[in-house]
Order: sequence, then C-alpha cells, then structure tokens
Amino acid sequence: MPALSEEQVRSTLSQIRYPGFSRDIVSFGLVKEIRVSGVDVAVTLEITAKDATVPQAVQAACETALRALPGVGAVSVQTENRAPAMPSAGVPGPTPIPGVKHVIAIASGKGGVGKSTVAVNLALALQKTGASVGLCDCDIYGPSVALMFGSREKPMATAEDRILPIETAGLRLMSMGFLLDDTSPAVMRGPMVTRTTQQLLRDVEWGELDYLILDLPPGTGDIQLTVVQNVTLAGAVLVTTPQEVALIDVRKAASMFGKVNVPILGLIENMSYFLCPSDGKRYDIFGSGGGAREAQRLGVELLGEIPIDIATREAGDRGIPIVVADAQSPVSQSFMAVAHRLRSLVPSL
Repeated sequence: MPALSEEQVRSTLSQIRYPGFSRDIVSFGLVKEIRVSGVDVAVTLEITAKDATVPQAVQAACETALRALPGVGAVSVQTENRAPAMPSAGVPGPTPIPGVKHVIAIASGKGGVGKSTVAVNLALALQKTGASVGLCDCDIYGPSVALMFGSREKPMATAEDRILPIETAGLRLMSMGFLLDDTSPAVMRGPMVTRTTQQLLRDVEWGELDYLILDLPPGTGDIQLTVVQNVTLAGAVLVTTPQEVALIDVRKAASMFGKVNVPILGLIENMSYFLCPSDGKRYDIFGSGGGAREAQRLGVELLGEIPIDIATREAGDRGIPIVVADAQSPVSQSFMAVAHRLRSLVPSL
C-alpha cells in the first residue's frame, strides 16, 4: 500500500469550508500541523471561536474527509480551541456596526506601499460588483480619501447628532480630510485619537451596507488597536510591495491581527511590476515574487498583483480613482478581480 503524502492531506483539508464562510480551513491558517506516517494521518487544528460547536463541526468534517482517502489507515484529528482575546480593561469588546454586514480592514506594516490607493479602488470595485459599500479613512494624522475623491464637501449632522457620510461615486465616505482644512494638522495624543476613531466608526450614519472598508494607517499603533477592540471585523487584507523591506513590516501587521484573532483574508502585492507603454515590456522595479512567497509563508491567499502605473497616480491626484477614470485599464481590471475574489471569501448574502 503506497504511503500518503502531506500534500494529499493538505489538499483534502483545503476542500473543507469554515462554518459561515466560503473560505477553506487551510487558507484560513487553521491547520497547525500535519503528520503522515505510512498510511496513518494525524492533524492538529487551532481554532478560535466562542461557539464550541464550530471546532466540533470542523473536526468532524476533517475526520470524514480524511477517512475517505484511498488506502488511509488510522486518522487522528485534534482540535485546540483558543479562547478569543480578552479586550483591555474598560473596553467592552468588538461589536458589529449597525446596518453593516461586513467590515474589512485594509492594512500595511509600513507607509508608502499604496494602501490608500488600494483601499479606494477596491471599495469602488466592490461597488461595481453590485454591493453597497462604505469607505472609512481611519488615518487620523494623514487622511487621503478626500483628496483621492476630489471632494471638499463638509459632512452634515442629523437632529440626533449623527454624522452623515459624504456620498461620492456610489460610495459612502468618511475621513478627517472632510473635517479639516488642507493645511490643518490633527494634533492629538492617544486618548483623543482613540475617541476620534470611535466617532468615525460609530457616530456616522452608515445606513445599510454590504461592506465597510477601513483604510487603516500604516503600522500597529493606537488606531489599529482601537479598531480591533471595538469593531467586529470580517477580516483584514494586507498590502505590501514585493521588496523585503516592505515584507518585514507586513509580517508585523499579520502578527498583530493574529494576536487579536482577526482572520487575514489575503495579501495584495501593490506596485508589483511596470508595463512599459511603448513596447509592453515588463519591469520588476521592486523585485518579483515577494508577495507570493509571503502569502505562502503566512498561509493566506495572494489576492492580486497590482501593477505600478502612471495613470493610476494621475487619477488619484485628480480626485477620480483609476477604477472610475479608466475601467478597462489593466490596473482597474486587477482591482475588479480582487473584488470578485473578496466577495467569494466574504459573501454579503
């Protein structure tokens, strides 16, 4: 009887969906260890869930699938159910935003990787798939969403002192950039930053949304901690560029989300390559393959490779993001592909 391989086992487990999601348990990073000895298989799962029936259901599905492998011998599936991270003192813990089905954070470990460009165009691409979408610029110190949509409109308030989001290009938007003049800095320390972030998320009349995209600032500071402690996230999308200096920092962001039990939905490699407009030749300005290798290392999906493009920069500076300015461009098509993949991972229905 031929021995089984670890790859056979992993492939089998990748067919098992996590309850309530269309995503499989392997890409979610729940398979901690696979041990194959001849025809015998032992698997260890690590699951974080408040509902004890979830790890039980996953374990049972794994056992059934593995026992169906041709020639398999003994099957052992052990599940380690980690308790969800406890919130800090005085913090009640993450809760949903009323009316919003899914909140997705767009994050990076460092600045300069084009995270806001990704967040803006991804939100627009999701809207083009037929979803109702909001975008919250959580970068208090360096907001850019107002500029990228070319809007100087000031938000209005309801009689109940709820903030009405700016509506542009089919999206509902909120950013400190709508509240401050172009030259006015946000001079704040920790507690004020926390309160302002909570207001942007909780005091805005978002209405009924399929997805609320959060454009987080770079790093792993107060704002990120406020978001993960206060808002129930469907997951996070990490943005990087191909070179190692960016990948080092994206690992820190991934580690932060892992510690607070927020799933990583996938990784986007921005500025992946440059296509010369004169001859179509590809130039890997920042190297190649870094995003794919890092996604594999983290056990998550590489959602897309977005090329660096002059038109994308020009469109953002004009206040008309590339997905709107030129829907047929390679960059726009890349964002649309990522949006469709995200909708399959986090369905709104």
